[in-house]
Amino acid sequence: MNHEAPVRYFLGMPYNPSNILMITVTCVIVFVIAVLCTRRLQMKPTGLQNFLEWVMDFVRGLINSSMDWKTGGRFHLLAMTLIMYIFVANMLGLPMAIVVDHELWWKSPTADPIITMTLAVTMVALTHYYAIKLKGVKEYGKDFFRPVGFMFPLKIVEEFSNTLTLGLRLYGNIFAGEVLLSLLVTLGTSGILGGIFAVVPMIVWQAFSVFVGAIQAFVFTLLTLVYMAHKVSHDH
Repeated sequence: MNHEAPVRYFLGMPYNPSNILMITVTCVIVFVIAVLCTRRLQMKPTGLQNFLEWVMDFVRGLINSSMDWKTGGRFHLLAMTLIMYIFVANMLGLPMAIVVDHELWWKSPTADPIITMTLAVTMVALTHYYAIKLKGVKEYGKDFFRPVGFMFPLKIVEEFSNTLTLGLRLYGNIFAGEVLLSLLVTLGTSGILGGIFAVVPMIVWQAFSVFVGAIQAFVFTLLTLVYMAHKVSHDH
């Protein structure tokens, strides 16, 4: 636990190279998975193609539960990329954490609020973009005053609260899991007795963290689709 995030400066502006590293690693892993799953596409799927088609069907179900397919079909690849990216990002910090000179270099990127809030802001911004694209500026503007005019301030507050909850929910769950794992590792290295008492809880918590990571990827993607549905559907 005695570590901090590495901070470097470029043109006087601070940045975290660990975040850049872990975002890049996550992107590479998702890209490799996609390539491996689509390398030999067949009409009758086998092997890894089965996995990708299962993800496609699962995401299709999420879209259909949020909006009609005619509208939501255009977001299929976005949702697939999002759920795979967040799941992989959530998993990276589970097997290990690499600390160099008291600086944490290897972790789940989603254990950093800057990354999760950036994801949240990007997704919410996309909902506004597609609302304007599919409904037009005039209809988009009217939505802020429906069903009655005094709803406008509440709609503005809702936009900020949606963004905060979307990003902070993901960050809080993943960060808390990694903190507890770090405490169990510290207990395990404190001595023979500590190691004996830490092994079983560590295995159980890692298994539970995989479940939590999957659920958080699902929740983030589902909420993104729900927010999108409220923006682009004419009946909301």
